[in-house]
Amino acid sequence: MPLPIDPSEIAAEDRGEKRATLAMDHEEAIEHVREAFVAEGFGVPAEFSPAEMLNEKVDADRDPYYVLGACHPEMADRALEESLEIGGLFPCNVIVWQESPGTQQVYHVSIMRIARLMGMAPDSEAWDEIVSDTGALVERAIANLDTSG
Repeated sequence: MPLPIDPSEIAAEDRGEKRATLAMDHEEAIEHVREAFVAEGFGVPAEFSPAEMLNEKVDADRDPYYVLGACHPEMADRALEESLEIGGLFPCNVIVWQESPGTQQVYHVSIMRIARLMGMAPDSEAWDEIVSDTGALVERAIANLDTSG
């Protein structure tokens, strides 16, 4: 089934992608990322390890991979005021995966930007402010990650 848009034409910054590399073990990186996002007002109401589940259920032999389902209550409330459909993308996931022992990758993509790109959110000044405000929060959280190890 062909897609109605060409994903390669959407730049990483238009999706609100943020990345960081952490020089630490996987468990330490998960805690470090959690703390950085909580410091910016996010909660983490859901988290799990797809790697552990897949390794157990289908003997996948996956390297450590962890999902932190982060949610900033004020931003979530503002977003729901503008678009009830945005809840289908909640929470805002922050991923931590082991690139190699002692090196972890952190990845986040803006659900607020994606919702707008997909037509799930209004093209409005209010939504632009939500995208800007959530982007600033995530930017600060990522900037607060000590990537030196």
